[in-house]
Amino acid sequence: MTLRNRLILIGVLIAASIYALFPRDVDVRQRQADGSFRDTTIRKVPLKYGLDLSGGMHLALEVDESRGTVANKEDAIDRALRVVRTRIDEFGVAEPVVQKVGTDRIIVELPGIDDRERAEQLVKRSAFLQFQMTDKTGTLEKALPRIDRIIRESGAAKVETATGDTATRQALSELFTAADSADTTAAKDTASADTALVLGADGALSSLIQPGAMPGEFMVAEENVTTVRRYLEMPQVQAALPPGKVVRFGAEGDPTAAPGFRSFYVLDARPIITGEYLIDARPTTDPIEGNVVTFELNNQGGRRFRAETQRHIGDYMAIVLDDVVQGQPPVIRSAIGTRGQITMTGKPLQAAQDLALVLRAGALPVRLMVVESRTIGPSLGEDSIIAGQKAGILGIALVVLIMALYYRFSGILAISALVLYGLFTLAILAGFDAVLTLPGLAGFVLSIGMAVDANVLIFERIREELDHGKTVRAAIDEGFKHALSAIIDSNVSTILTAAVLYQFGTGPIRGFAVTLIAGILASFVSAVFVTRTFFLLWLQRNRGAQTLSI
Repeated sequence: MTLRNRLILIGVLIAASIYALFPRDVDVRQRQADGSFRDTTIRKVPLKYGLDLSGGMHLALEVDESRGTVANKEDAIDRALRVVRTRIDEFGVAEPVVQKVGTDRIIVELPGIDDRERAEQLVKRSAFLQFQMTDKTGTLEKALPRIDRIIRESGAAKVETATGDTATRQALSELFTAADSADTTAAKDTASADTALVLGADGALSSLIQPGAMPGEFMVAEENVTTVRRYLEMPQVQAALPPGKVVRFGAEGDPTAAPGFRSFYVLDARPIITGEYLIDARPTTDPIEGNVVTFELNNQGGRRFRAETQRHIGDYMAIVLDDVVQGQPPVIRSAIGTRGQITMTGKPLQAAQDLALVLRAGALPVRLMVVESRTIGPSLGEDSIIAGQKAGILGIALVVLIMALYYRFSGILAISALVLYGLFTLAILAGFDAVLTLPGLAGFVLSIGMAVDANVLIFERIREELDHGKTVRAAIDEGFKHALSAIIDSNVSTILTAAVLYQFGTGPIRGFAVTLIAGILASFVSAVFVTRTFFLLWLQRNRGAQTLSI
C-alpha cells in the first residue's frame, strides 16, 4: 500500500471515530421535581455506562411459593427468564443485565433506573389477562347464611363491630337509591330480589358487605377489606362458595368505586377468553375515557371473543388482570372481534404504557417475588469514573514518559499512535453500543500498556537489525515484518481469553472483556499500521537518513 493510501485510510478511520463519538440526541428517562418520571431527549456522547458507573437498580427474583409449591422450579425460572428479558428489552433500558443465577434465581440490573417500585412491578407482574362474566344469579347472596355460620363456628369472626358500620350501610343504601343511567337501574333491579338479605344481615361476612350497582358486584368499606379477604380465603368458605364462581376484588384506589369503599365481584370461573390470544397492546389517550390500552387478538381469539360476546349482549364483562378486576365491568352492547380496549380510569399514561408492555411480553409462568432490591446511587458511579480517569491519566503518563525516554524519537511516534489508539477504542465501544463498566475502565487502562507492547517488540527488532549493519529503511521494514507474528500470537491469545470471559462471564466481567477486546483491536491497528505509516512519512522527508533515534 502506498503512503498516500495509508494516510487516506488513517484519515477515514479518524473521521469515522469522530462521527461515532459525536454528541447526538438520545432518549432518557429523568425524574422530575414531583418524583414522577418523564421521557425526554438530551444531547450526549453515545457512550453507555453500566450499573456501577451510572447507578440504577439491582433486583434478585425467586419463585413465589406462598400460594402453593412449584413442582419444577428450574424449568419455571427458565421460562420466566425469557418473559422478564422481553419486558426489560421493551422497557428501553440501555444494556440491562437479565440472567439466571443457580437454578432458582433471576438477577436483573437496570442502569440509569432509580424508580424502584415501577421496576419491581414490571419484572414480577404476572400479567395474566382474563375476560369473565359477572354473576347474575345471586348465588353469593343465597350462600351467605351458610358462609356466616361457617365463619362463626370456626371462631374467626370479629367480636367487635367495625366503627361506622351502620353509617356505612346507610351511605351505601343512599348511594344506590338513584341510578345514573338506564343500565344502572336495570342492574340494580336484577339484584334487588336478595338485597334485603344482605342489607339486614348481622352475620360475620354479610354484615360487612353491601350489593353494588350491577349483578355480582359488592361493596366493602376500606377498613374491612382485610377482614373480608381473610374470610373469603378460608378453605371452608372456599368450599361453600357456589360452584363455578370466583370472587375477585377491584384494584386498590379504583376511582369508579364509592369513596372509602372497595368493590369485589362474583364472576364466572370460566373466562370467555384469556390473554393467550393477544398479539399486540398499545397505550393511547382517549379524549373522553382518558388513558386506555388498546389490544388486538389473533384470528382464533377474535372468532372466539366474537362468539362469546354475541351470547352475552346486555351482560357485564369484567376485565381481570392478575386476579384483580380493572375498573367497573362494562356492559356488552355488541359483539366484540379482534380489537378491544382496557380503560385505565384515573391512572396516568405511564401505567397504561407499563400494562401494554407486560401484555405484549406475555404472562409469567409462575409468580415471582423480589428477594433483594437495592439502588446504586449515581454518587458511586461518579466516584468510580473519577478514579478510573485518574488511573487512566497516570497510566498514560507513565507509558508516555517511558517510551519518550527509552526510545526517544521512535517513542514519540509510538505516543502519537497511542492518541489514535484511544480514539479508535472509544469509537469501537460507541459503535457497537457496548457498555463501559468499572471493570471496563480497568480493561481500558490495561490495554493502554498493551497498546505500546507491540511497539516495544518492533523497536527492539529494529535495534537488532541496525546493530547488524542494515540501513535505516531496511531495519524498519525488517523490524515490522519479523515482529508481526509475535504481535499476532500475543493479541490472538488475549482476545481468546477475553472471548471466554465474555461468553461465560456476567455483568461487569463482560464489560471488562468487551473493553479489552476493543482495546486490543485498536492497539493492533495503531501499533502495526499507524506507527509504520509515521515511519514511512519520516523516511520520505529524510531520504538517505543514516541514523534513527531509537
